[in-house]
Amino acid sequence: MSRLDMGESESLAARAYRVLRDRLVMLDIAPGEPISEALLADEIGVGRTPLREALKRLEADHLVVTYPRRGTFAASVDLTDLAEITSIREALFPLAARSAAAGRGGSVAEALAEAVAEVVAEVEGTGSAGAGSAGTGSAGAGSVGAGAPVPEGRPAPDDGAEGRRALMELDVRVHRVITAAADSPHLEEILVRLDGLVTRLWCLMIDRLPVMREHIREHLPLMRAILAGDEDEAERLAREHVRHFDTEVRAVL
Repeated sequence: MSRLDMGESESLAARAYRVLRDRLVMLDIAPGEPISEALLADEIGVGRTPLREALKRLEADHLVVTYPRRGTFAASVDLTDLAEITSIREALFPLAARSAAAGRGGSVAEALAEAVAEVVAEVEGTGSAGAGSAGTGSAGAGSVGAGAPVPEGRPAPDDGAEGRRALMELDVRVHRVITAAADSPHLEEILVRLDGLVTRLWCLMIDRLPVMREHIREHLPLMRAILAGDEDEAERLAREHVRHFDTEVRAVL
């Protein structure tokens, strides 16, 4: 999937936030793992000040937690949060889909169409989930919308942990371009945050997950409804998608 280039205007704090957020979401930084400011600042190539700004944002996202005199740690993954997160997503994701359809994808319509092509290729077994790690922070990683990093990819096997991770990264990218298409920065910010928490839940159970291609396939009619401007259908499909995800996760728990 192509992306909108973040360009040179991205601040060091924003870059640190983006890289760390994706590492935390994909559990490359494990729940409960201590956050070493010195190590991460060196890895990402930023100073301590922008890194600390990023950590403050990540704490607001419930991805890290800071304890006085102990330091900062990756937040735990609480399975009991699923019901509350699902109820909020069930209200907001259909709203985002409806808004996106009203504008037929708006400024990210081209990226949405490319996402359709990528998902078609993937579910037919002819493509790649585009995955390198969402948390690698490699040069050239960019975004669609305010909260949508789109890692550049490589082929992945159709099954096994590596293939499932690749599909999960594809799921994250598709959700982010859909929420960006709503053209509502506030709504996008909330949904990206919630999707991050949901993805951490799913990553925690990656070895127990069923085949994910049907879950990925559900995005196709939704994205096509958005591009066609079918607001009612987009809203309905988005709501069904959230409910289906909740059912799948509960079946594994």
